This record gives sequence, structure tokens and C-alpha cells, in this order.
Amino acid sequence: MNRTRRLRVGALLALVAVAAALAGCGVRAGEEPSQKVTADASGNPFELAGAASSTGPSGPRSGVPDTTLTAENGDGGTYDKLALNTLADLDTFWKTEYGKNFPGTFKPVTRYISWSAKAPQEEAVKFCTVSTYKFVNAAYCGNDHTIGWDRGVLLPALVERYGPMSVVMVLAHEYGHSIQGQAKLAGFFTPTVVEEQQADCLAGVFLRQVAEGNSAHFTLNTTSGLNAVLATTVAVRDQNPNDKRSVHGSAFERVTALQIGWTDGAQGCKKINRKELEQRRGMLPRTFEPGERDAQLPVDVSSLTSMSEALARIFPLQRAPKFDYSGVVKNCPKVTTTAPVSYCPTGNIVGTDVPSLAKRGGPLKGDDDPLGATVAGDYNAFVVFISRYVLAVQQERKLALTGADSAGLRTACLSGVVTARLSEAGSDPRLSAGDLDEAVSGLLSDGLAAADVDGKIVPSGFQRLDAFRTGVLDGESACLTRFT
Repeated sequence: MNRTRRLRVGALLALVAVAAALAGCGVRAGEEPSQKVTADASGNPFELAGAASSTGPSGPRSGVPDTTLTAENGDGGTYDKLALNTLADLDTFWKTEYGKNFPGTFKPVTRYISWSAKAPQEEAVKFCTVSTYKFVNAAYCGNDHTIGWDRGVLLPALVERYGPMSVVMVLAHEYGHSIQGQAKLAGFFTPTVVEEQQADCLAGVFLRQVAEGNSAHFTLNTTSGLNAVLATTVAVRDQNPNDKRSVHGSAFERVTALQIGWTDGAQGCKKINRKELEQRRGMLPRTFEPGERDAQLPVDVSSLTSMSEALARIFPLQRAPKFDYSGVVKNCPKVTTTAPVSYCPTGNIVGTDVPSLAKRGGPLKGDDDPLGATVAGDYNAFVVFISRYVLAVQQERKLALTGADSAGLRTACLSGVVTARLSEAGSDPRLSAGDLDEAVSGLLSDGLAAADVDGKIVPSGFQRLDAFRTGVLDGESACLTRFT
């Protein structure tokens, strides 16, 4: 952010080989390689059927035979087996689901190519007319209806960082490109970012089925397992929106697309097009203004005072809270103090440990990881400050302040409302490109902006992110309706 122009933007991660490769998925010959989710009858869009579990295992099922599928140039090792088992389950799933949602006859991907980016040049093979020498990637080739992957660098890096389900996510996205082509979801003039959003959405459709127990080789819980999948999505976001090659979407957009598939199924993916994406983006910032990219609004008393004034304009209160910048409220009756910002209902005080909050807005552990889901920057701090103010808003409206799945998610949602308002012209401070991704990163990692007054947080990063997204895209009334 910055004063008058934005609230954020810390130094972005450099594009390094692995991260760049992950962003460049669907390969074509000759190329370099607002929706609202719907709830079921229970009112909970995350209510799953079958064997779904919030605490069960995530990853390959034990004791299940490997698929008989093979990959050209494969070595039959751990990573090839992981990839082929994933593709076998994707094949089975889409054979059943394709005809329910799309026209024509489903044509499964039947050719797979494996390579090692560590291999010498003389051992490189061709994938989609491209040499695989030092080719760190996983991709779908529309030219010959094949899927390929690097078993030497990419897949091991994903598994080490996020576990085996990260590979399932990446390959489900690539398989999504094959579905996209057959179903004619995208045409010649469809922007690449729309194609990538559709593929993320189709991956979400499959992952929901895995979580419901409908995958022969994998299981997925809806807390740590799904959080790791979302972290993979954040890690492969477009990191510099001003780069013309940034065509895959921000972390906020990619997470949103995956969640549309998860909650609304393939029918939701069919609705993702240029118009839908433009409506979903609305007035949210997409590119950096001159000088913004490396600028940071300092997290200090002056900036927090400016933010408190903006909050008063967005959510005016008859009895405004007092802001104490000397530290968190330590002795608040019947409330567990949260750090680095707390809200005390009895005294109507927002207390802030400014130095601790400033650390959150600076470089964070893991923000130099090319595969990391950590997005450093000032809005990661400011959104936590905002979340404690909206507790004061809820108190004045006589809403409960306790309960992770009610008050906590409502707090995340209302913080999203504020975030959207901060993107409007004339806002001071004003949101800029990248701020949403900083909020997404924080909500996924520790979820402090989704905590109730006592600091209680739902364990599902998916739910925390969806609540925030609801506020950003659908506004205050949706927050008050959904999170009661």
C-alpha cells in the first residue's frame, strides 16, 4: 500500500527457474512453454459427502496397487509412479463426469512423457516440439494431446515443499487444459489468464472428489491437506503483474478459481470467461503504478492512524474504538488477548504492539523460497489491524464476537469488505497490486485476520480464504448472511 496511492507492495520474489516453470503450464506447439459459490441444503458450501475428513490423512493411499499406465522415457521411480497414479485417477474421474457437463465424446489423455531436467543434453527428449534439456516443468500439449513432467527437479521440489498432493494439484490443472480443449471452453481469442483460471477451476472439481473419497490412489483432508494444495496455488501465482508474461493470475485469482470448481463443480468452470473475470476483478488493482512495486507503506503509528481514519469512513461507528499504540490490551475481562493486535470489547479499545506488527509487514521467513506461499509486504500486517477494528463494528451491531466458525469467519469477511473499499479511487491509504496476495498468504499461513476476539481460528485455510473472498467480491450483506 501507499499513502494516497497504495497499501503495500514489498519487494517481490525474483522469478527463478522452478517458480517460472510452474507458472508456464499449458504448452502449445510454437509457443513458449463474479461468481458466487453455492451452499448445499445445510448452508455450508464446504460440507462434503463420503469419506471426507478434516483430520484424516492426505496423500497416497497405502496398500493400493500402482496403476499400469506407463510414461515414455520414464524411470519407473517414485515420482513417475506418483504422476501416473494421479493421471489414472483423473482419467477415471473425467470419463464419468465429462459427459454430464460437456458436449461431445471424452477423449482421455493416453500419452505421457517423463524426463529429468538434470539429465545431460544427449539424453533429452522432445515434448511438444520442445527439448526437455533443463526443462523444469509439467505441462499439457494441445498439439498432440500429451501430458509431460520433470521427475528430476520439479516434482521432487513440490513434494519436499508441500507434499505429494501438490503434484496431484499441478497435474489436475494440466489435465484441466485437456478438458478445456475438448469442451471448447476457450476459443482462439480467449485470454491465456482465462484459460488458466478455467484449468484451476477444473482442478478444484477433481480435488473435491478426492476429498470425498472418490479417488483410488489418494486421500485429502480439508485442513492441512487442502491448505497445502492452496499453498501450491499461491506459490505459482503471477508475481509481477506488470510483466506481459504474467498470464496465470494472482494468488487471489487462482485460489478463487479453484474454490469455484470445488464448490460449484464443472458448471461453475463453464461460467469462467473474459466477462466473468473482468466482473470478478472489478476495480481491484491489477498492475503497479510507477514507483509502486518496491514501495512499502511503513507499519508505524502514522500509517496506522491513517488506516484508522480510513476505517472510520468505511465503517462509521456511533462509538468509535480507542486506538492504543503502546501495546496489546493485557487485562481485558473475559477475553484472551491476541497479538500483535487485540480488541477489548469492554473498554472498546484496539491495542497494537507496533514493532511486532511491523515485523509481520517486513520480510518473513520463507519469503525467499521460489516455491514458497509466503508473500511478504505491508498489507499482511495492515489486514490484521483491520480485522480487530471490524470486531468493534460487530460489537456495535450486537453480533457475537466469539466462535471461530462464526465471528472469526465473519471478521475475515468484513476485512475483505474493507480491502475492496481501500482499492477505490481516492482511498488513502490505497490498495495496490499484490496487497490481496499478501492477505491471502497470511490467511493461509496463520489466519490471524480470521480470528475471533479470543484468537480462535478455524483450521481450514480454505474456509478462511473463502470468507475473505466473499467480503472482497460480494460485500457486507453477504458476510452478515453467511456467517451467523
